[in-house]
Amino acid sequence: MGKRAHRDIGFVLIAIFKLVKGGLLFLVGLGALSLLRENEAALINRWAHVLQLQMQNHWIQNLVIKLGMVDKRELGLIVGTTFFYSALLLTEGTGLLLGKVWAEYLTFIITASFIPIEVYELTKRMTAPRVIILALNAAAAAYLALRLQQRVKARRRRGLASA
Repeated sequence: MGKRAHRDIGFVLIAIFKLVKGGLLFLVGLGALSLLRENEAALINRWAHVLQLQMQNHWIQNLVIKLGMVDKRELGLIVGTTFFYSALLLTEGTGLLLGKVWAEYLTFIITASFIPIEVYELTKRMTAPRVIILALNAAAAAYLALRLQQRVKARRRRGLASA
């Protein structure tokens, strides 16, 4: 029988985190895409009915107002960006689950590159979800950096041993 490769639990957890974020973002993109094709107020009214929400609800009214301020061009940009970032997250998560080294590097680079933006957003408005996302992304980046550094050191040791 073949030997089964040991899975790194840290990579699996990060992969699941990336896949969940990517999936949720994909759903947001689908919702935004439907706004491009339909009247915003009618769509929100229909979803509010489906979800049994009151149109007089403060949150629903704020959503209608904010969507009324977004033109179709901006909404198209939001949809495209959302789908692109979703695809990136799903690629990272899938690559990590499959044990691909390129996915480790890609995930580290992308995760670390968003941390300054998340910190900046936190300085503008601190919320519990923003703090949690920043903490999770910082922990993921630190873990990936540690594991990649360990991989490089192991490669160097193997190179010195064979010389």
